[in-house]
Amino acid sequence: MDTNNFKYTSDIAFTRAVKSLQEQYGSRQGYSQMERSGGWQNEVTPALVDFLSKMDSFYFGTSNSNGQPYIQHRGGPKGFIEKLNSKQLAFVDYRGNKQFISSGNLSENNKAFIFLMDYPNRTRIKIWGTAKVEYDDKELITSLGDPNYKAHLERAIIFTVEAWDVNCPQHIKPRFTEEAIEKMTKPLHERIKELERKLLTTTQSKKRNHEEK
Repeated sequence: MDTNNFKYTSDIAFTRAVKSLQEQYGSRQGYSQMERSGGWQNEVTPALVDFLSKMDSFYFGTSNSNGQPYIQHRGGPKGFIEKLNSKQLAFVDYRGNKQFISSGNLSENNKAFIFLMDYPNRTRIKIWGTAKVEYDDKELITSLGDPNYKAHLERAIIFTVEAWDVNCPQHIKPRFTEEAIEKMTKPLHERIKELERKLLTTTQSKKRNHEEK
């Protein structure tokens, strides 16, 4: 698919079949207005970089030469998806189960998709593009890794952005990480400890007064 021939960036997803269904079910007019007002982004913006800096996982979609899709969860330290330039992102591929489905798919079909979920803030970002596996650029692979993240670096994935969109928050159930919960509950635990100390002091004082009588 040659995205240079698209009238709008969103045409990468809004094919004729998709637009026909949008027309049938009454959403085409709204999306048409979105397209004319600027539509989806096709470059790595500061807003996208900021979002990625807070993410420690995402879902990576590829498909093989037969069109069979595959989605894989990718995880790492926060911000492990990095900006290379205004059109490219990259992330290190840590050693996993050695099935190599994503890498194999990309060797015969370079179309790829990144799906990011920010559950606490009920925000999702979808990124369409192409991707390639980098095996030989050890300097790049090492630079994308985090020395504090204990996992073996094997290769890098370079993702060329063709379109991205922030999706609506409907039906996203908030979920929180252990780190986020600890941060939210820390003041409560500190307050409980403070009250326990005060209670202990009061109890000991009453006990001494009782003994002195």
